[in-house]
Amino acid sequence: MIRVLLILTYSLASIVLGGMTGLYQGLSAGIFCGFIAFLFLLQMDGALLRRQDRKAHKSEIVSLKRSHAAMEKAVAETRAKMEEVTKAVEARATAQSKKIVSELQMLESLMREFAGKISGKAKAEPVEETMLERRVRAPAKNYLDGLGEPELLETIRASLEENRVDLYLQPIVSLPQRKLRFYEALSRLRAEDGSVIMPAQYIKVAAPAGLMSVVDNLLLFRCVQIVRKLTSKNKGVGVFCNISGDTLRDAEFFPQFLEYMHNNRDLAGQIVFEFEQSAVLKAGVEGEANLNYLSGLGFALSMDHVETLALNFEKLKNMGFKHLKVRAETLMQGMGVAQAAVAAEDIKTLLERHGLNLIAERVEDEKTVVQLLDYAVDFAQGYLFGEPRAVRDDAIKPVEKAETPAPVIPFRRAG
Repeated sequence: MIRVLLILTYSLASIVLGGMTGLYQGLSAGIFCGFIAFLFLLQMDGALLRRQDRKAHKSEIVSLKRSHAAMEKAVAETRAKMEEVTKAVEARATAQSKKIVSELQMLESLMREFAGKISGKAKAEPVEETMLERRVRAPAKNYLDGLGEPELLETIRASLEENRVDLYLQPIVSLPQRKLRFYEALSRLRAEDGSVIMPAQYIKVAAPAGLMSVVDNLLLFRCVQIVRKLTSKNKGVGVFCNISGDTLRDAEFFPQFLEYMHNNRDLAGQIVFEFEQSAVLKAGVEGEANLNYLSGLGFALSMDHVETLALNFEKLKNMGFKHLKVRAETLMQGMGVAQAAVAAEDIKTLLERHGLNLIAERVEDEKTVVQLLDYAVDFAQGYLFGEPRAVRDDAIKPVEKAETPAPVIPFRRAG
């Protein structure tokens, strides 16, 4: 609009000038000059418009180039991230495959050792009757009671080899809310006919034969497999897994187990390894080193079967112990017998100073709970809160299931 006004102004000025010139050359010459001036201004305006258009086009081209460069950068970053994710997934899959291969190699090695020891013992003590003859002669309900030691060893071997290992879980709750905080994992073996082989049955045969560490390792490997499946759905609940003193002191098998746990240390937040007090007190230098290594991987330790409370709690803390299980009966009546340095009312405070949780076990009735609350006990375990129950089949999916399902049998460990 401004440019139009300027043109009109210059045109009028030209006409006026032309009129004045007409005094000398005539009116027509003035009009001609004004027309020439008008055309000149139009040309100037067109040139100005074209220059502005070129600048606008150049600006758009620069903007498009910048957008294109930004898009190429974003595509390159996305491609790099995708490559990183792909590599991470491949690395994870490779690591998982290595874990599985390592586990299978370990189990194969242990089974060869186990089978060799069984074969050697069987040769030293030949079987007088075949297993089939024993089974026919034994009561149909449970033929285990009719088996001799070599046959029971063979039954144990077959149960382990064919993955007839069941996991039973007993809850550990917090007080007073009785909220589930942990499970204690208890292993059972199943014979071919579905009969449950309790720890008391296989320990009395495996321990004298020097096989307890092999049995323990195999059961622990199975336990870890199952715990991984269980905790994948609920990482807020820990699982206590028991290890025998024979295994802790075994210079051959425990290092293999430590290596296995090193490869599965991502479970450190879900698994608590539990040892009997007698096993810890008799662990010796090598056993204590094993405990330190296990806790160094991040696994918490627990002590049960506590007979005496005259303990070096600071030493337990340094070894990695986080939990101490004491029978409810001991807390209520047997502190003196257990050689406790403090009264039951003060035991929790003493343990807390050393980073230990107090768990009252074998809690059977409500009266006991009331007494435990007076002692400010935080955790409890016992039949009152739940007996050991078999994990559902769909959670474990064993390789082979017996035709007759294993019954859920309440479990009380010996001692």
